[in-house]
Amino acid sequence: MSPINRREWIAGTAGAVAALLVRRSDAAVAAAGTAAVSATVVIPPAPVARVAVVTDTYFGETLRDPYRWMENDKDPEWLPYLKGQSEHTRAVLERIPGRDKLLARIGQLSGDVALTRRVERVGGRLFFEQRPAGADNYRLFVEEQGVRRTLVDPTALSSATSHMSLDWWHVSPDGVHVVYGLSKDGSEDSILHILKTADGSDLPERIANTEGAHPAWLDDGSGFFYNQLTGKVDTPERYLDSQARFHRLGSDPESDPILMKRGLDPRVQYEKIQFPVIETYYGSRYALLTLSDVRSESRVLLAPVADAVANRAQWKPVAEFEDEVTDAVIDGETLYLLANKGHPRGRILRASVSAPAVAGATEMLAQGPVVIENLARARDGLYLRLMDGGIAGLKRLGRDGKAVDIALPFDGTLTALATDPREDGALFSFTGWLNPPDIWSVDARGKVAATGLTPRPPVDVSGYETERRFAAARDGTRIPYSLIFRKGLKRDGATPAWISAYGSYGLPGYTPSFAGRTLALIDAGFIVGYAAVRGGGEYGREWHKAGQLMNKPNTWRDLIDVCEELCREKYTAPERLAIGGRSAGGITVGRALTERPELFAAVIDGVGWSNPLRYVAEQNGYGEEPEWGAISEESGFRALKLIDSYQAVKDGVAYPAVLLTTGVTDPRVAPFHVAKMAARLQAASTSGKPVLLRVDFDAGHGIGSTRSQQDREAADTYAFLLWRTGVKGYQPA
Repeated sequence: MSPINRREWIAGTAGAVAALLVRRSDAAVAAAGTAAVSATVVIPPAPVARVAVVTDTYFGETLRDPYRWMENDKDPEWLPYLKGQSEHTRAVLERIPGRDKLLARIGQLSGDVALTRRVERVGGRLFFEQRPAGADNYRLFVEEQGVRRTLVDPTALSSATSHMSLDWWHVSPDGVHVVYGLSKDGSEDSILHILKTADGSDLPERIANTEGAHPAWLDDGSGFFYNQLTGKVDTPERYLDSQARFHRLGSDPESDPILMKRGLDPRVQYEKIQFPVIETYYGSRYALLTLSDVRSESRVLLAPVADAVANRAQWKPVAEFEDEVTDAVIDGETLYLLANKGHPRGRILRASVSAPAVAGATEMLAQGPVVIENLARARDGLYLRLMDGGIAGLKRLGRDGKAVDIALPFDGTLTALATDPREDGALFSFTGWLNPPDIWSVDARGKVAATGLTPRPPVDVSGYETERRFAAARDGTRIPYSLIFRKGLKRDGATPAWISAYGSYGLPGYTPSFAGRTLALIDAGFIVGYAAVRGGGEYGREWHKAGQLMNKPNTWRDLIDVCEELCREKYTAPERLAIGGRSAGGITVGRALTERPELFAAVIDGVGWSNPLRYVAEQNGYGEEPEWGAISEESGFRALKLIDSYQAVKDGVAYPAVLLTTGVTDPRVAPFHVAKMAARLQAASTSGKPVLLRVDFDAGHGIGSTRSQQDREAADTYAFLLWRTGVKGYQPA
């Protein structure tokens, strides 16, 4: 599931400190962690966070938390603190020479590149979500007989101070209606709408609390199942005890029946962190009920669609969590399951809907050398999306059990696999490091071709090259990583490098994706790289578990080992080396920073999870326990403490320069994580290098951010990296 958190920024007096006019030497400026264009600068100092120590004792161990007050976003000092940090950071970053020119180049690159995020092919119509070249936001289009129309344009619904985002959408099987979600300022707190394809007008009904609604239509398009949140916004209960409901078009949403919630059906017992979702499959009389949380696998049950609509379903068990089923589809009277238990790269099982349990299913496709990520049903068979160390693959599995590998044109990333059980073939998004994204098609013969739905950008990539390499981790494991740089690179240790990593949830973190904005940083002299560290899903379930819970140190140590190899091989050197991570990647870079501060010149921590021991204070918290551990159990506490970079910061250590970013409406990682981390580093570090907190007051986790918001964050990030790694032309006077 995709947990969310809505935080509204209430404008008002921020108690900002007055600007400080001083005359400083270069050394004094560096020691203060600020930049100057000339000897006389106007830079508001970063506010010093109030210290109010709270102690917690866990299983005999006492921990101190000096900034616990930041967890209360109603504290009168919270917004003034964020605003003061933001003003200081803005003043510092905007005084880096070359930043404005960098922003212009980034804007050109991002504006030249159109992005198509998702497609659905229904009844001769093609529906697709695209951010056209030059546009600031994604729109929903429909194309029929060569004519393209806009159905949803969030930009038209935005204002000068607030923006709307299209969160999700799903077309009815007859193509007559589209159900979709809109949210404000990147909050992902969706309001469900329903439009008529014929003219784009909305039906009158609206349904709130539908982030992650996962709508599933009836075959006749008369209604759909959906998930609705019940917990209060901005509380730890937000994602607990959601419910599955059914909406009939034209009816009052208040009367939508509740089909599944915890405690409703004594035969279906489950935990409060699990989301009930009812899924339908065109042409089948049966539906699946999946109970899901942060884990890749789900618990699966089955019942007739008609019984579910009538709220009399007798849900029959199919798979439990321990069966490790990560995907399932129904094809008429046949159920297909992607099962991983004992087969960590996945295998396909087949069963009858009359006897659907995993225990009685037969193996249709055995585990192979690469990971099966998910499956999609078309008229000519099942299309399987594959993964091999971060590189995508595609296979078609016929109903006769014969599997055919489909050749892809380059090493890349395949997403948004879309099929229609009434048509042969599939559509999918495909891209590589130096290959712009497009929607590609594959037909029943296995022929793959670019559709041209996404216009090819006028970006010349002939001057760049990529390398895929493997570093030896300290335990001997081969860690894949990729590098992008300008041709003619000299391996003399003088080139700055920025290496990013993720490594969580069993999800592949950084797979080949068109460099786009990043080319601006590469043009300025950088190597940009991505490490596929353990904890992700690049090599399946084993790779995930090798970087999970008490194995989590492998995640950040894999990043460290990749970086050390880059220095040994003279791609770069510690004084020119930077690392980065976002979201759960904040664990990776935060613990690499605290464990090996001398190895890095700069660290970028984007909306990062920094203080996971305090997940109990945020709305996206309890649902994370299967991945990180439960604080109520000693084993969970030990695992959480391992990954808590805030608690790992030590006084008197010379930490490198750090840029931390957050969005006030972030629903996934509460802003207090990076705010507390910034305050702790500012107080603890003895290096005199800057620790900056960048705050977006009308953005969240980045998923709903506009192109211009993303451009500005990229410009700030790249300017900071160029400054802190000593690149000429980016050093303040």
